[in-house]
Amino acid sequence: MSSAINIVELQQVEKKYQGVSALNKLNLEIREGEVLGLFGHNGAGKTTTIKLILGLIGATSGQVKVFGEDPTQSEARNLRRKLGFLQENVSFYDQLTGLEVLQYFARLKGVSKKNCLSLLDQVGLSQAGKRRVKTYSKGMRQRLGLAQALLGEPKLLLLDEPTVGLDPIATQDFYRRIEQLKEQGCTVILCSHVLPGVEKYIDRALILGQGNLLAEGSINDLRHQADLPATFHLQGSGLALPDSLAAKATHDELGTRLDVPLTEKMSAMQQLVGLQGLENLDIHLPSLEDLYTHFIESHTGNGVSAIQEAAQ
Repeated sequence: MSSAINIVELQQVEKKYQGVSALNKLNLEIREGEVLGLFGHNGAGKTTTIKLILGLIGATSGQVKVFGEDPTQSEARNLRRKLGFLQENVSFYDQLTGLEVLQYFARLKGVSKKNCLSLLDQVGLSQAGKRRVKTYSKGMRQRLGLAQALLGEPKLLLLDEPTVGLDPIATQDFYRRIEQLKEQGCTVILCSHVLPGVEKYIDRALILGQGNLLAEGSINDLRHQADLPATFHLQGSGLALPDSLAAKATHDELGTRLDVPLTEKMSAMQQLVGLQGLENLDIHLPSLEDLYTHFIESHTGNGVSAIQEAAQ
């Protein structure tokens, strides 16, 4: 991706509300065709970051560039056609049909209405396009919100809690659609509290806490930064572990547990595979949820309450 250009650039960006800092000296570059996961508990600065990129608010200090332009300037109005945005808890005019809602937003965005029917089909609402929005379930409204965000084939898509109200199958369909957009060169910023299942769809994660950047990088990068172990669970009878691993062994309800540094993972696996009496071997690498918990706890010293807040 070395030839890709930066779609979004934030340099030393600060945002204060009545003297209270919502974002502290944030540096961020997002490349063309990249999917960035933006994570943090309530009040971490995620929504402020999205509003800055959309040009809805200006930075107190620092520089924000989107497609090379300041999104708050009037001459950047043409940027809006390249942007798609899905906010959390999306709401529409209840008396309009789904198709009428899309056509209305197409007019606002200055794009052709001819793709509205195919967009409804893409998000699984082709059968409900002529029904009034007041008859839609929460999941259906969320899908309509996604269709609205995709109007005009945006080059930058900002999604705030996009899978709220979607069932597991609809969530998988949504992420498949994100993969297709990425392949077409669309850049995606994805905010979510629902961490399980997200990591395989993002190129990079950015974790915010109280307006500060706590960690940033690919899942692999974050694993090395956090230095969390790989966890092996062994099941079997009469297991005789090598001395180098026996010292790391504990027992829990799943059997014998080994916490091994990531750098020693392959060595440990080679020693364990041929172990006499071994019936089952599970390996757990630090997940996005594990990493998020680690960085929040490291920052606040009170990570449990922060994680509980994030789950609400």
